[in-house]
This record gives sequence, C-alpha cells and structure tokens, in this order.
Amino acid sequence: MAGGVAAVTLGTTKAATASSPDVFVHGVASGDPTPSNVVLWTRVTPAPGADPGSGIGPDCAVEWEVSADPQFRQVVARGRTTTGAWRDHTVKVDVAGLAPDAWYWYRFRALGQVSTIGRTRTAPALGAQVDRLRFGVVSCANWQAGYFSAYRHLADRDDLDAILHLGDYLYEYAPGEYQARDVVVRPHDPPAEVITLPHYRRRHAQYKTDPDLQALHARLPFIATWDDHESVNDAWAGGAENHTEGAEGSYADRKRAWQRAYAEWMPVRYELGGVLYRRFTFGSLADLSMLDLRSYRSEQVSSRFDQDIHDPSRTITGDAQLQWLTSGLAQSQAQWKLIGNPVMIAPVRFPSTLSVERRRALGELTGTPVIQGLPMNLDQWDGYAADQNAVYSLLRDQGIQDTVFLTGDIHSAWAADLPSSPRDYPRDGNSVGVEFVCTSVTSDNIDDILKVQPQTVSKAIVGAIKVNNPHIKYVDLDSHGFSVLDVTRERAQMDWYALDDRTVRGSAAQHVMSYAVTTGTQQIHRVEEPVR
Repeated sequence: MAGGVAAVTLGTTKAATASSPDVFVHGVASGDPTPSNVVLWTRVTPAPGADPGSGIGPDCAVEWEVSADPQFRQVVARGRTTTGAWRDHTVKVDVAGLAPDAWYWYRFRALGQVSTIGRTRTAPALGAQVDRLRFGVVSCANWQAGYFSAYRHLADRDDLDAILHLGDYLYEYAPGEYQARDVVVRPHDPPAEVITLPHYRRRHAQYKTDPDLQALHARLPFIATWDDHESVNDAWAGGAENHTEGAEGSYADRKRAWQRAYAEWMPVRYELGGVLYRRFTFGSLADLSMLDLRSYRSEQVSSRFDQDIHDPSRTITGDAQLQWLTSGLAQSQAQWKLIGNPVMIAPVRFPSTLSVERRRALGELTGTPVIQGLPMNLDQWDGYAADQNAVYSLLRDQGIQDTVFLTGDIHSAWAADLPSSPRDYPRDGNSVGVEFVCTSVTSDNIDDILKVQPQTVSKAIVGAIKVNNPHIKYVDLDSHGFSVLDVTRERAQMDWYALDDRTVRGSAAQHVMSYAVTTGTQQIHRVEEPVR
C-alpha cells in the first residue's frame, strides 16, 4: 500500500485582508481512513475576535470538496455544512462513498477564501491482498519543550500511508511547569494549566498553528488516540494525579471539557459521549486496534507493595473495551494484529541497584510514585495485572500469532518480546507477541531530567534494565524524534529516528536503530538498515 503517488505541493489560495481575517489559520487535517470513508477537518475564523475558546462569532457556512487529482479536475464528493461557536467553529465531515486504497485531495471554502489543499488516503478493501503498509509513529509532543521537526521529517517522506499518533498530542501544563530541561522554548497558550473547555480549545488551537504539524496533517491521514496529557497527568476514570477537587473544580466537568475539545479539534471518528477505541482493517494484511487507556481505568495504586495491583476488579481498559480487544484478537482474519497502545504492556522491572538520583530520574520519567526499588511503572499495564494477564493468556492459550503492540507515553524507545512467563524468559523461549515503543517528539527524557549529555549516564541505566528484563532487547532513554513502522507478509519492522536538537527549528534527524519481528516467531531481532 505504501508509496505509489508522486510528490505534490500542498498549496493554498487564501486571500485575507485587514478587515477579513485569515479564515483557515489552523490548517486542514484528515483521519480515520476506512475503505470507503475518511474524516476531514478544519477550523474557520469567521470574524475578528472569533478566536478559539472565545465562545463568540457568527455561524458560518463551509463548503468542502474531494478530488481524485490535486488540480480538482475529478471532484468525486462535495458538500456544505455549518459551524459556529457551539463547536468552536471547527468543521468535521465523514466523507463516504470513496474508492478503497486510493489517494484523494481535499479543500474547504468559506467567506470567499479557500483552504490549503490536503491529501489523504482510504484503506484497502476488506480482504484485499495488500503487500505492504507503512506508518509514521509518534507520541508526546510538548510545545514548550521544543519544535516539532519530527513532524516535518515525516511530512517530507513520500512512502507513508498514515500517521499513528499514540497520545500526548498536546500538554495541559502552564508555562514554566514542564518544558525542556526547565527552559521554556516557546510558552503555552493560555498562560495557565488548562482546566476549562475554553482553555482546552485554546491549547488545541495553539498546537494546530505549528507549521510542521500543519504540514503533516495536510500530507497524511492521522489515526490517533489520547493518553493523559490531552486531559491531565496520570488521568483515570474518576480523577487524575494532577487534578485537585475543589481548587480546580469537578474532575467530571474537566473530563467532559477535554473530551469535547478533543472531539472538536481532532480528525477522529469520535464525538462526546461515544467511544474512542476503534479498529481499522487494511485488507488481509493487518488489523489496527486503537485503545483508550484513560477513560475507564481504575485509579493507580500508590505503591509497588500494594496487593491491589492483582485485584481482578481493577482495570486499565474497562470491561467493555477488554472484551472488544480480546474478541477482536481472537476473531481477526488479518495476518498482523497491530495495537495502538498508549502505555507499555511489556513487563518492566526497574533495577534497585542504581543510585538514588538515577532511580529518581526513572521515577520521574515513568510516573512511578515510589523510588526505592522502582520495580514497575504503576501507570502502565504492570499496575493492572488482571487485564495484563487476560491479554497475555488469550494470546498464549489460543496460539494467536503476529501481534504487535505500538506504544508511546514513556518518552523513550523500547523493543521487547512479550514473555508468557517473565521469570522463565528467555529460558523457555515463550513469547506471545512483541512491543515497539516510540520516543517522544519533544518531551523530556532521562538525559534531560538529569541534565547530562545524551548517551552518557543513561547507558548504565539501560544496561541494568536489560539485565533485569532479558525480554527487552533495545532501550534508548535519551532521544527525541519519530519512528516508521513497515509491515509486509514476511515481517514487521520499526525504525527509530532521532532529532539532532529538538530546541532548534528545522533540526536534522538521523536513523539510530531498527528491530523487526518475522511472521510466526513472536520474537524481535535487530536489523541493520531502515526501510527505504
């Protein structure tokens, strides 16, 4: 499926004047491709002062059209809709009736202006023979910590089918609360921690003004899920580590606010009150299940010694989503079962032999509330043993093969087998799947937390992690960047790319590592060269 189309300049014919604001200042986007449908998105500014989160501005008619060519000589779908302050003047259209496995171009018109031209692609037909899929994979893009050069590098490629965004598309912190080694590269708007609906809308809008993110959205469809920073740090169903009832209002109100803003501002097939977890099928080659691990989870335990970790009533997925996930895995007819997974599912036992400072840094990186010993990240699947065991047992007992978890959250790169019994691995050689974890786009990692040069102190930490976890084959605790996942009949391969400097706009990027899993093996191996 990857490739097969010539590079195209995605231009614009906008013509703003002093009395008529730039109507399409937040760009265009597409997402959630199926064989016949794709979601198109934009935001209009209908009048001066009708800014995101303002709650003011007139209703506005918006026209859209989709073409089989970038010159719009072969328009295949068009329509008209109305937006207004009730949805922050965003526009989201689920276009139907498209041909499968096809590139399309789209644009919007409003108030005499024409938007940037975007490009998107539908998924292959159900059951179709597909030889290859290639996705950009990203997570954890903190505006205050640097520039989104990783997005630019992905937008410059012409061999990708879609972008998988695994969460932390934005951050909720106020200026000065979380940035690059305690330096604010560019301050957040609004200049406060976002709590209310107007504030979440403004924060989404700020991120949508980034030129590299706009370029990537205009270039490729996104398949996205949220993690915690689209809402608030370490969120769970009824609260969050960084939310204080009373001082910051009701968490239920805050949850409705961030979910509504996400529904308005992201090109996802989701509206407030619905479910974000969903599945995409790419012919007979792969299924992709995108998880929501914040809306339904039980509160995190406070200590590694807390026996509630093993309480079967505690959940990270919620009962309905777990049933949806496990039944989907069991019934899948696709060769590869890909899972967009916001937090790590591989078991991780952090070493207790590290210095207090290094243990503290690992604790800050992972959100683990205890320092002594640091045996696990309690915000990950490790803190929810019943759900973790349910997935592992299903894969093992039903002999389900070629399962790949694609994960974000932890601001670092990991490649791991998923051992049926971590205590007996690799002696018994039983792995039920694999996991590839992408780095952060900009968010701090170990070298930033410790304020040291990359690949210095972290080497000792990585060595200790691998000794304690022989199923983990690769860890990079220092890089920022992006990944590319290439899926064929023979194997699934992840390539990691690192930025030279996230604080420099236009930073170069270098390939740093590749790992792959051969079909039927459930075990990863190193690959010397990235996909071309």
